[in-house]
Amino acid sequence: MEWIIVAAALFLFYFLRLRGAKGVKSITTAELKNRLNDKNAFFLDVRTNGEYKGRNIRGFKNIPLGSDFSKLPKDKEIIVICQSGMRSQSACKQLKKLGYANVTNVRGGMNSWRG
Repeated sequence: MEWIIVAAALFLFYFLRLRGAKGVKSITTAELKNRLNDKNAFFLDVRTNGEYKGRNIRGFKNIPLGSDFSKLPKDKEIIVICQSGMRSQSACKQLKKLGYANVTNVRGGMNSWRG
C-alpha cells in the first residue's frame, strides 16, 4: 500500500512540473526556427551574460533572469529561451504575473538548439 502512495506522489510531482505555467505556450527549437523572422515577436534570452556571449541565437535580446522584465513590449508575443528550458519557464511565469498575455517558452532551450 505504501508503494502506491509513493508512486502517486511521484506521478503528481512530475505531472505538475512538466505541464508548465498556466497560459504559457511552449514550442520546440525546431518550431522556433520557423519563427525567428516573426516581426510580431520579441525574442528574450534569460541566461547569464557569459552564457549568452558564449553562444546565442541572432535576434534574441539578453536580459538575465532576475532582471526587470516590465519594460518589454506588451503588444508582441514574448518568446523566451535559456539553457535547458527551466529558467525560461520561470521567466514566463514572471511575465504572466506582470500582465503579459502572449508568452511562449522554448522547450529544451539552447541544449536542444541545432542552428
